[in-house]
Amino acid sequence: MDEETQRMLINLRREMRKASVPTLLRVARERGLLPADFNSSPQSVYRLLKRSGVEEELPRKDRRRFEAELPNDLWQSDCMHGPKVSEGDKLRKTFLFAFIDDHSRLIPHAQFYLRENLESFLDCFRKALEKRGLPRKLYVDNGPSYRAHQLEHVSASLGIALIHCTPYEAEGKGKIERWIKTVRMQFLSTLPDTLSLHQLNERLWAWIDKNYHLRVHGSTKRRPLDRYLEHIQLIRAAPKNLFEHFRMKTTRKVYKDRSISLLGKVYEAPVALIDKRVTLLYDAKDPGRIEICYNGSSYGFLVPLNPHVNIRLKRTQSRGVDVLPRAAETGGKEPSGGSDPGPEYKSGKLFEREERPDAEL
Repeated sequence: MDEETQRMLINLRREMRKASVPTLLRVARERGLLPADFNSSPQSVYRLLKRSGVEEELPRKDRRRFEAELPNDLWQSDCMHGPKVSEGDKLRKTFLFAFIDDHSRLIPHAQFYLRENLESFLDCFRKALEKRGLPRKLYVDNGPSYRAHQLEHVSASLGIALIHCTPYEAEGKGKIERWIKTVRMQFLSTLPDTLSLHQLNERLWAWIDKNYHLRVHGSTKRRPLDRYLEHIQLIRAAPKNLFEHFRMKTTRKVYKDRSISLLGKVYEAPVALIDKRVTLLYDAKDPGRIEICYNGSSYGFLVPLNPHVNIRLKRTQSRGVDVLPRAAETGGKEPSGGSDPGPEYKSGKLFEREERPDAEL
């Protein structure tokens, strides 16, 4: 390499601080800066830049070791590609989702799943909260599952600050990354060749509870379980209605016939919400309990549409206002006066009189 080419590469490195050496050479060729007979390898160019001291001129990032002051102040989470398991007559790849407490290094929960998606992550997160209470902060990666609106909704409703690490910099999640390395070396290396998903998770939980949690940690010099329980009185317990915080959230419009669609089914909404855009809270595994909300207020649960029942009911002219029961005013009895009492009040609920088209005929 002649001196002029060397100076050109050094100046180009100062211009392109973050570019790799192959990228640096490609740009130099595109700009016509390299001689026609240039054939030095990227390794030779790197050694040149190293000798010149230009690599030392690159700015260093300010990274510092940190640790949460108390248990459940900060949780870290990540996913690892796991071993294959036998499901029926097929081998399926697994994915390990795990959470680690930054202060004690305790594992709130970890589990292998067959899919690397949001549903698997939220299932693992919910089980971790049930077992170890609520963290104040959750530190996660930038993958699709961690950027989902559903996770943001769950975290906000539980009062957990959701923090995403800087893209392409795994140093911030060093504790969970180190634990995953421990799983590979000390757990996966001891497994037999063929296991089912259930057997794999049972072995994982036994290894965590009977081995990892009871062994002195190299950094803290304490057992993770002992350090976690030292301030157990400060831990926020998970709410009893935890499953409600994990419900899916979506927006729909109520049609003029009070119908609203979700999960491929049609439901009936309150008449007061006709033409309104409402919020639906639901669990895909329990389509029978879909809560409908509007302007922050709950209007109860949707009722599946039954057109055969609707043909027998009279319509109420409510001018867009839902007809509410008046059990407190009538004591659960029919209103008095007139030969035709109109609507009947039974058990505090309003029922329309049956309309029988066959009788009219």
